[in-house]
Amino acid sequence: MNDSSTNLPFLTPKSIEITRWVAVGSLLALILLGLLWELWLAPLREGGSWWAIKVLPLCWPLAGLLKNRMYTYRWVSLMIWLYFIEGVVRAWGDQGMSAGLALIETILCVVLFAACAFHVRWRFQMAREHAALTTEPTSTGPSEASK
Repeated sequence: MNDSSTNLPFLTPKSIEITRWVAVGSLLALILLGLLWELWLAPLREGGSWWAIKVLPLCWPLAGLLKNRMYTYRWVSLMIWLYFIEGVVRAWGDQGMSAGLALIETILCVVLFAACAFHVRWRFQMAREHAALTTEPTSTGPSEASK
């Protein structure tokens, strides 16, 4: 089996750090979008909507992403699909500015998912490559002296 991590010249600590900041940025953008959407831009009721509390679950993983916790990247990549579904449904069913905001939400969800997925995958590949470089090869065949 061929180790694909050695064939990835872009796999560097810097590329992993970029995925981290893309994930944090898109999560912050989703929080801001949700608040602006439900309080000022296109609320369900005039003067704001209680639907703004939908951003609270998005605030919980922010600390884990900032601390670079692998577990947080994994569960955020699953949780974000709930917001993706909301974005798709509201982009399809709403009209005007609300439909545009829903489309932006959908795009941000895809960006966040991709950043989390690449971050987890590349960190595992980097760790596997590092482990392969630091372990000594073991001989499985006959030694050179016995030939």
